[in-house]
Amino acid sequence: MNITYIIGIVGAFLVMVIGMMQGSSSGAFLDPKQLGNFIDGASVFITIGCTLMVLIGSFPIVQIKNIPKHIGIMMNTKRYDPFAIVDQLVELAQIARKNGLLALEEQGNKQEDPFFKQCIMLIVDNNDADQVKDIMMNDIEQAAGRHEGIAGMYDKGSSVAPAFGMVGTLVGLINMLKGMDVSSGDGASSIGTAMGTALITTLYGCVLAHMIFGPIAQQLRLRDEEETLCKLIIVEGIMSIQAGANPKFLREKLMTFMQQQQRGEGGGEDKGKAA
Repeated sequence: MNITYIIGIVGAFLVMVIGMMQGSSSGAFLDPKQLGNFIDGASVFITIGCTLMVLIGSFPIVQIKNIPKHIGIMMNTKRYDPFAIVDQLVELAQIARKNGLLALEEQGNKQEDPFFKQCIMLIVDNNDADQVKDIMMNDIEQAAGRHEGIAGMYDKGSSVAPAFGMVGTLVGLINMLKGMDVSSGDGASSIGTAMGTALITTLYGCVLAHMIFGPIAQQLRLRDEEETLCKLIIVEGIMSIQAGANPKFLREKLMTFMQQQQRGEGGGEDKGKAA
């Protein structure tokens, strides 16, 4: 579970709601009745509706339908464990040194990660090392490109939401001015209320952009970085296994992919799996 994301988003909304309830004319420090000032059906319809329609018009429908999947990936911070991968590669290196590369076929068939499995099978088939590396690196590049496209969808939402918030504000101002009757006694007194309603759409646009779409895009990029790191470790490990690297040396080599303060956490097989 992505605890930091939950804390950040829930905290941001909580701070915003508390701010909305402050400054009451009744003199109370917090006045829940003031929350009603920030609710407007037309503003929700324009801002959220138009933003979603633009996303549907800009991206494949399959990508839109996968939004729940994107949220699941974003929330799963333990999906990629580089220490566990290092342990698996060291184990494969030990098997290869004892029984040869062909002995890795059984381990490859047990592997659930399709990328890891493909890498193992490529060296089991005794393919050229440079060609194997080219295939694996191309796979990483293509996956990163697809992931960037997904994050770009949320970047698009983050960019258009404030624009449609402004559109809603303009719609509200136009309706306010068209309906204003200065000659009547209460015409000028209704300007403040009407102006407040018109500005709510700008608020909704900013909330969508900076509290919904923006953090999702950033979190998805973080998951992509984690996946890419694990894949790079796999590539380096597989290439070293094919070259006959010593398992102990291989562990030290692969641990260089991690930050210095993290390397002590993966010093052994048990620690690597628990990290």
